[in-house]
Order: sequence, then structure tokens, then C-alpha cells
Amino acid sequence: MSNQYPITGAGLGLRRAFIGPLADSVPEVIDFLEVAPENWIDIGGKFAYQFRKVAEQRPIVCHGLSLNIGGFAPLDEAFVRKVKQFLDTFNVPVYSDHLTYCADEGQLYDLMPIPFTEAAVEHVANRIVRVQEILGRQIAMENASYYAAPGQEMDEIDFINEVLKKADCLLHLDINNIYVNSINHNYDAEQFLKSLPGERIVYAHIAGHYVEAEDIRVDTHGADVIDPVWQLLDTAYQHFGVFPTLLERDFNIPPIDELLKEVITIRHYQDKYQVASHEQKRQQS
Repeated sequence: MSNQYPITGAGLGLRRAFIGPLADSVPEVIDFLEVAPENWIDIGGKFAYQFRKVAEQRPIVCHGLSLNIGGFAPLDEAFVRKVKQFLDTFNVPVYSDHLTYCADEGQLYDLMPIPFTEAAVEHVANRIVRVQEILGRQIAMENASYYAAPGQEMDEIDFINEVLKKADCLLHLDINNIYVNSINHNYDAEQFLKSLPGERIVYAHIAGHYVEAEDIRVDTHGADVIDPVWQLLDTAYQHFGVFPTLLERDFNIPPIDELLKEVITIRHYQDKYQVASHEQKRQQS
């Protein structure tokens, strides 16, 4: 795996439902863990103690839920400063959020689609730049799942690429979201994937989803990862090289041993290309 990445290997989204078993000893197959900072910033008691124990064993990355980067409400700079303190306290190397909006005169408790327009590119990029100024670091934005595209003036891929370039931020690549969107909006998932800027990828998500109908997928993170999504991850490694990848599971959470099987699957895909890369270098030497 390239040294460009601040973390390496295969990770797992840390949930309170299974933090207990991890606090004493994080399994060797987990290289890093991810949390939503707003769920942990002000927490105390048992969970705070367990979180500190986990953070002493593995790198922690942060994937936020409430930055509201596409919203029109003023950027919550006080919140961003609290995030900065959290990142600094736990030596968090990566902070990302969703390329969505989630508030309008109050929290919407959902991740809503930003219109794919030039005006939205300008609006979003300016807000990302301000967050990066406060944090003193680049952040990463995740390509989001969406179920409608109001006011669309440009393709999703062009919107994402323009935002990343204009804000000079990183890409948090979500493999499952590409697959879900490709079904819901009838586009080629591999072509979309290969049109993203690989040099901006900082790490990736992989997850399961719900089949609502033949042409409708819902991004629930509540099921096992299916074969077409694994194959899309395989294509991503083949095209971009191996990058850190994390399993998300938010609902219908199975026992930790079941989750670890999918983390191990991530590692198997990574090993496949790392072994091939080492062999190619050996032959060239």
C-alpha cells in the first residue's frame, strides 16, 4: 500500500454495540477504526473509558454526520473547533464528512442531496475551504448515495470532481454508494469509479444495502456486502492500487466474529494486489 495514505489496511466502523469486546483487545485483523466525532466528543463514563482504551491500540479516523457542508445555514464554526480539539486529542489522521446537507433551521437527521449545479459547487467548495482553514488540515468528502437529483445541471461525477478540485480536499470513496447510485440512476458503476481522482482517495467504505425493488437500492449499512460490491472494490484496487478500506455496519449488527469475516475479506482483496505488485517489482529489479 502506498505511503501516501495516513492509515493502512482494513478497518471497521466502531459502534457502541460492540465496543466492549474491543476495549480489552482489538483483533489483529483490524488495522484502524472509525467513529462519528459528534457521537463521542462529549461522552463520559464507561464509553469514554472504553473509547480511550481502543484508541490506544489502533489509529482512529473520524467520519462526521453533521458538518452540513451543502446547507445554507451558517457553518457551525464552534462545532468545527470542537472537532479540531477531538482530532488533536486522539491524534486522528483523517476527518471526513458527506457531500450532502443535513440541516435547515435545525437538524434534519438525514443526508440530503446537494443540487448538481455550478452554483452549488462554488457554495460547497467555499465551505470546505473554511473548515480546512479552521482545522489546519485537508478534509475528505464522501460521494453520497441519493434518491433524487433536484435542479440537476451537471452529472454527479462532474459535480464531485469539481468540488474536490476547487476546494482542494480529499476524497472519501464509498464503494457501496457508487453501486447503489448506479442502480437507482442507471449508470455504469465501473466507468463512474474510474472517472474519480485516485490521487485524492484517502480511504474507502464498503457496506451492505437493502433491495427495495429490482431498480431501487437503499443504502442502509444493515446487511452483508454483496458480490457485485466486492467486485467493484476489486476493480478499484486494480485501477487505483490498494488503499485503506473500512467496513460499515450500522443496523442488524451481527456478533463481532461475523463482522471480522468481512474485514478479513477486505484484507484478502488487498493482499491479492499487494502480492502482485511485489512480484512485478521483483521481476523489474
